[in-house]
Amino acid sequence: MRKSSRPLWLIIITLCIFSACKNNQESSTTGWKYNSVKEGAFEVVPYVEQATGPGLVLIPGGTFTMGNMDQDVMFDYNNTPKQVTIAPFYMDECEISNIDYLEYLNWLKRVFVEDNRPYKGVYENALPDENCWRVPDGYMEDMVQNYFRSPAYRYYPVVGVSWLQATQYAEWRTDRVNEKILADLKFIDWNERPSPEGHFTTDAYLNYATYESENTDRRLQYITTKEYRNVTMEDGILLPKYRLPTEAEWEYAALGLVGNSSGERVIERNKYPWNGRALRTEDKRYYGEFQMNFKRGKGDYTGVATLPNDGMMLTAPVTSYFPNDFGLYNMAGNVAEWVLDVYRQGGTAELSQYNPFRGNVYMQMKRKPDGTLLERDSIGRIPTELEPDTKNERRSNYRTSYNINYKDGDLASLMTVDNANVDPNESSKLMYRKDMGHAYSYSLIGDDVRVVKGGSWRDIPYWAQPGNRRFLAEDESADWIGFRCAMSRLGAISGRR
Repeated sequence: MRKSSRPLWLIIITLCIFSACKNNQESSTTGWKYNSVKEGAFEVVPYVEQATGPGLVLIPGGTFTMGNMDQDVMFDYNNTPKQVTIAPFYMDECEISNIDYLEYLNWLKRVFVEDNRPYKGVYENALPDENCWRVPDGYMEDMVQNYFRSPAYRYYPVVGVSWLQATQYAEWRTDRVNEKILADLKFIDWNERPSPEGHFTTDAYLNYATYESENTDRRLQYITTKEYRNVTMEDGILLPKYRLPTEAEWEYAALGLVGNSSGERVIERNKYPWNGRALRTEDKRYYGEFQMNFKRGKGDYTGVATLPNDGMMLTAPVTSYFPNDFGLYNMAGNVAEWVLDVYRQGGTAELSQYNPFRGNVYMQMKRKPDGTLLERDSIGRIPTELEPDTKNERRSNYRTSYNINYKDGDLASLMTVDNANVDPNESSKLMYRKDMGHAYSYSLIGDDVRVVKGGSWRDIPYWAQPGNRRFLAEDESADWIGFRCAMSRLGAISGRR
């Protein structure tokens, strides 16, 4: 169904360059040779560029106007147009499908459930809510019983997945992709029987000297001792983490403005993820066909039997309809999608002009008094905690690690310099989080509510406009919400400086 990606060939080329050229590089500031035992033993691996992870499409960064494109018929006024800049990133070509999520569940079942292992909750907590299809006054049992597991819906978007489940899927995907890279390059052995507490994770591999898949003929060696070593981030082999896209990234990717711009001038701002303001394509080969899966009007999900609207009554396969100019499918309809942001009524109006995002919580790995990391827990996680708050005047950009409520539309939170020493009892608009240990400004929408973007099979075209936004609690799910993943792009795009 999906186009092939290229996660390994650039890595192999990088390693070949390293083996051929490692003694020919030198520092431009000292003249000392890299990778030389005599001249400092500073190991530097030549780097080509970041490989594209499986399923991803490269989205070039740029400036665009984020926000409403049409009249705000809901009168929410929660997305005022604002010019922002988005860094380059990667995004899934398609929505995550049922077969993708079933692969995830199969891995969880194999690791946490089989052999009477006492961690069935990990698997059970990842299960989508198949009852999300039920309505009090309609017959939907066929979808409840068949949609997620029947091969007939194998390549349809997974639904009934909460924001929390979607983010956990992204974490799992990161580890499986990096595990395959290392195994294919013979830096680790395939572990056919991973344990709950010792299965491969990227963080554990990078931060612990030993891990379950240690016994292997690893090819990388220390220059000075010639001992085998783990791959590190400095080697440029492991990929960054898969994650949900931010709201700004999602909206920028959906608009796909590369097709209607000339130089630095956008000729026409898109209303939908395609040029023009019509729902039907003007392509002569497919003239008049709808470009998304949506509800045309009240009670009309598909049109009359001989002349369907968009060809689908409910969801559609993830590669249906026409991709936008970035090559992304179903950025207008089919299912709406979770994004990373915490929802606030003010939208992005008060946020950064570069990569705007609400939801920053900075964590660190827990350490023992001697500075070493705590052991992994019973299901393989590295224990983490909030970074400690600081009153160090040299840190002027933020003061605490819990930044979700910064400029949330009420009071500026305690992350600002001016309010760094506010007593939480001095204002009724400030609440004190005993579990977090600091005050934060109060909003009518809680921190556990996340943004949903895009239209779906059950929506009218209004919600297909990328600038519009909705929200749902992060532990809830629906039959009209799915998700896709993103990944940060490190360094410049090939061909640019």
